[in-house]
Order: sequence, then structure tokens, then C-alpha cells
Amino acid sequence: MAISLSVVLLLAIVMVVLIRGGSLKAGPAVIAVLFGFFLASTGMADDIQRFLDSITQTVASIKF
Repeated sequence: MAISLSVVLLLAIVMVVLIRGGSLKAGPAVIAVLFGFFLASTGMADDIQRFLDSITQTVASIKF
């Protein structure tokens, strides 16, 4: 839960920066948010979550 919340917060910050910087208009941003919302309710949501979890575990296991 903590990982998904931090990813949502990070993506929200990136989207706000892009909107304020003029790189992303409000209309496409709303469409992207709605797409993500509806994608989360499909059967692909579990596969996407497993993929993101595996990426998180891979990054966490990297020793610098």
C-alpha cells in the first residue's frame, strides 16, 4: 500500500509540474487520469500491479 501511494503521489507531482510548465494541457491530463481510473477496474489491473511490484523489488535489491 505504501508503495502504491508513493507512486500515485509522485505521478501527481509530475503531472502538476507538466501542466504548470505548459508541456501538458489540462484536457489531456484529465483524459490520462480517467484512463488510469478505468484501467484499474479491468482484469489487467492485477497484471499491472504484479509488474510494478517486480520492478520495485528489482530496484530495491540493487546495491550501490
